[in-house]
Amino acid sequence: MFDKLAGIEARFQALEGELVEAAGDYQRMADLARERAEIEPIVTGYRDYLAGKRQLEQAEALQDSQDEELRQMAVNEIAEVRDKLETLEARLKSFLLPRDPRDERSVIVEIRAGTGGDEAGLFAADLFRMYSRYAESRRWGTEVLSQSETGIGGFKEIIFRVNGRGAFSRLKYESGVHRVQRVPVTEASGRIHTSTATVAVLAEADEVEIQIPEKDIKMDVYRSAGAGGQNVQKNATAVRLTHLPTGMVVQCQDERSQLQNRTRAMSILRARLYEIAINERQAEEDADRRAQVGSGERSEKIRTYNFPQSRVTDHRIGVSSHNLPAVLSGELDGFIDELATRDEAERLQAARA
Repeated sequence: MFDKLAGIEARFQALEGELVEAAGDYQRMADLARERAEIEPIVTGYRDYLAGKRQLEQAEALQDSQDEELRQMAVNEIAEVRDKLETLEARLKSFLLPRDPRDERSVIVEIRAGTGGDEAGLFAADLFRMYSRYAESRRWGTEVLSQSETGIGGFKEIIFRVNGRGAFSRLKYESGVHRVQRVPVTEASGRIHTSTATVAVLAEADEVEIQIPEKDIKMDVYRSAGAGGQNVQKNATAVRLTHLPTGMVVQCQDERSQLQNRTRAMSILRARLYEIAINERQAEEDADRRAQVGSGERSEKIRTYNFPQSRVTDHRIGVSSHNLPAVLSGELDGFIDELATRDEAERLQAARA
C-alpha cells in the first residue's frame, strides 16, 4: 500500500511542474488541474501519516528516559499518536479502494409506478419531486426526457436527467423498489393502502464509450399523445427506438421534433446499455451490490414511506427518519451518507479477505 502511496505523491509533485509547462494550453491545464485535485486528498493524508510516524519514533525514543515526567509524557504521546495513525491508515486504505468509474457522472433516473394503480402513479410523482429538490439542493440541473402521465397528477413512468459532477456517486443508492403506506386521495373509507414504485439510476455514457451501429436500431415514428389520449402534435414527432440485439425499447414524445426526441431516446438507450456493460464486467466480484430494480412487488423493497407515522425507513441499513415531509422535500443525505459508509466498509472488508 505504501509503495503505491509514494508513487501517487511523486505523481502529485510531477503535476506541479507539468502545470507550469502547460501554461497557455488551457485544455491541458484543466486536465492536469483536475488530476491534481483528485489525488490531493490522498497525498495530504499520506503526508500526515508520515509526519505521525516520525512523531511516534521521537516519542518512542524518549520512553526510556530517566526523567519520570518526560517518560510519562512520551508514553501518553505514543498512545495518542498510535490512535491517530490507525485512523489515518484506515482513511488511506479507503482512498485506495477501486473507484466506481461512474461516480463522477451525471445520471438518468427512471421512475415507474409499480403495484397500486393510480396511487402508485401519484407516489412516482412524489419521488420525482423528491429527487428534483435533492438535485436543486446540490445545485445540479434536472431535465425531463420522457414521461407518461396517469391523468390525475401521477406518472406511469418518468425519465429525467440529473446533470452534475458526482450525481451518480450519491444517487446510485436510490435504485430499487420504494414502498408507500398511506390513505389514497381516492379512498373513501379511509383505509391505508400499500403501493410501490421502482427507481433505476443509470450513469450517462457518451458515444465513444457506447457505440450503437445504425443497423442495430429500428426506429418508429408516431403522433405524440398526452394524458387521456389527446393529440399533442398533428405531425408524427414521437420516436420509438428498438435495440434489436437486446430487444430493449425506448420512446420519447415530449419534444417538438423527431430529431430532438430521437436524441433523447438515444441518450437513454446508451445509458441502459452502459449499465449492462458495467454490470457484466463486475458481475463475478460484485453481483449483489450491482443488482438493479426488481419487479415492483410489495415484498421487494429498499425503503418504506409511512405517512400515518410520518416515518421513512431504509431497510438496507435499518435507519429511520421521523420527518417524512423533510425527506420528501429532498433531505436524503442522512440515508445516502449511511449507505455510502456501509458500502465503503463492505469494500474494505472484501479487500482484506
